[in-house]
Amino acid sequence: MKKIILFLFFGITTSGLFAQSNGYWQQHVDYKMEVSMDVKTYQYKGKQELVYTNNSSDTLHRVFYHLFNNAFQPGSEMDKRLQAIKDPDGRMVTKTKVGDKEIKESRIAKLQPNEIGYLHVSNFKQDGISAEAKEVETILEVTLAKPILPGKSTTFTLDFEGQVPVQIRRSGRNNKEGVELSMAQWYPKMAEFDFEGWHADPYIAREFHGVWGNFDVKINIEKNYLLGGTGYLQNGNEVGFNYQDKNVVVTVPKKQKTLTWHFIAPNVHDFTWAADKNYLHDVVPTNFGTTLHFIYKNNPKIIENWKQAQPKTVQLMEYYNKIVGKYPYDQYSVIQGGDGGMEYAMCTLILGEGTFEGLVGVIAHEMGHSWFQHILASNESKHPWMDEGFTSFIEDLGLNELAATKTANPFAGAIKSYINLANSGKEHPLTTHGDRYDENRSYSIASYSKGEVFLAQLQYLIGEENLMKTLKRYYADFKFKHPTPNDIKRTAERVSEANLDWYLTDWTKTLNTIDYGIKEVSEDTAIIKISLERIGRIPMPIDLLVEYMDGTKEAFYIPLRMMSFIKENQIPSMKRTILNDWAWGNPNYSFWLPTNSKKIKKITIDPSGLMADVKLENNSYEIK
Repeated sequence: MKKIILFLFFGITTSGLFAQSNGYWQQHVDYKMEVSMDVKTYQYKGKQELVYTNNSSDTLHRVFYHLFNNAFQPGSEMDKRLQAIKDPDGRMVTKTKVGDKEIKESRIAKLQPNEIGYLHVSNFKQDGISAEAKEVETILEVTLAKPILPGKSTTFTLDFEGQVPVQIRRSGRNNKEGVELSMAQWYPKMAEFDFEGWHADPYIAREFHGVWGNFDVKINIEKNYLLGGTGYLQNGNEVGFNYQDKNVVVTVPKKQKTLTWHFIAPNVHDFTWAADKNYLHDVVPTNFGTTLHFIYKNNPKIIENWKQAQPKTVQLMEYYNKIVGKYPYDQYSVIQGGDGGMEYAMCTLILGEGTFEGLVGVIAHEMGHSWFQHILASNESKHPWMDEGFTSFIEDLGLNELAATKTANPFAGAIKSYINLANSGKEHPLTTHGDRYDENRSYSIASYSKGEVFLAQLQYLIGEENLMKTLKRYYADFKFKHPTPNDIKRTAERVSEANLDWYLTDWTKTLNTIDYGIKEVSEDTAIIKISLERIGRIPMPIDLLVEYMDGTKEAFYIPLRMMSFIKENQIPSMKRTILNDWAWGNPNYSFWLPTNSKKIKKITIDPSGLMADVKLENNSYEIK
């Protein structure tokens, strides 16, 4: 395959940014950056101009920037956290066997001066006037030369220099698959200021939060590198690509040792790129207006998998467009790089080796983040379950859609993982900041699985049709914004007209669990009495399936009083009886059935399996 140079074209609608609810505001940034990369030392220097618009009602006297690369130094907060946590990320430690004991040591602690990461800022000015900028490891604290009044804009300029760390987590150089540069979190990035105040979280390996804006970035690098990432390439001919015919490579003059790649990225909240001398690049057009780019190493062992993954990626994006809303950019890139899989604006960096199924699975998840984080930009540091969980939800739906044999409940794995965590005694409330979990395992299951179950169980509460309408309305109302947990809850309420505040509170702010049981089934000549009990603190409406000895089935629905809602029958072909509601204050509930000469064979609470009951052994009653 001939190596070709990446061309990305400009175009996006930003109308969603201005379709804001009354009282809602968000800050805005316009970045201009020029950076030169020395590929021999992995050091880079750059200049940044940032126009910052204060759309809040506050007068700002200080601003904060993230300097993520400073985390990759011995003794950093990330290093200390890595050494202290009970189950350190396996990618960030070395493992040594000493007798029967496995010793795990921080890779960051062992970095040499030419291997560490750093990012330093100098010559900071506000509207041409010097301002005090204090570096506090991964945060730059700036005392402004003059306050930024509400509704006003100011221009910050600065110089920066950095060193790309050895690949340890997400960004870095020379990852285990040989990708030379994975440039994520590489520049001084303005911290988010919103209705809660500043979000200047130190970087200790978790998630991110950014300000919506536009990026104009020029990257100077040796001419034999191919780049891909965020944004639309503006100078395809200059860097060796003739966009009139993508198979024609333009000859770069021999005396010219470097090239400058110019990208523009409109209405994003981050900018990422990757570069390698041995990248292949495939362009895949679609019938829904988004061009897909696949950038991966020229490694014969992986080429077939990457080729076969391309039509699957098209199918997945088309499906996500259908169930959530149209992806608004004209391109998306899947790039081999990083240390696993991580979402970025208009692209992902993923490892490219391994099985075909694994490759498609990672693409399904990371591309799903293009909706839940890079369009619906929740604060994933404070609410990681909103982006990880919601992405996992559509990932499981998408992979099930692609599967030759479909499963009735694609969320069963997530529900099982959550139940195991809830019963382990190691669970934290979902309101826990992403950096504050005692163990990585608890964080992962809470964010990915319990976050996914929030939506799967919402389907149980309000029905599949209402849930799908909720996803679409949530996207339409909050794209290019910073939605909060209350926003998804209120959207579901507006769609269904159910009262759901109790659900958001119990599921995300407490460790309360769901546990219902069939307490007793008694029968005499005229009636059958079915007695249920609520054992856990979280209330739920109850779907009940009664199966009779003659093979017939009958459904019963017990509404939850505090919901003020009756769910549509999810199986119209089956008779369903709506019973009296069940109030939370009463832990017991009974109803009676006429025998009608029918003998009960089995009774099941929640036959769909969508309710995450933590003790399933008492959810069914069966006559043996």
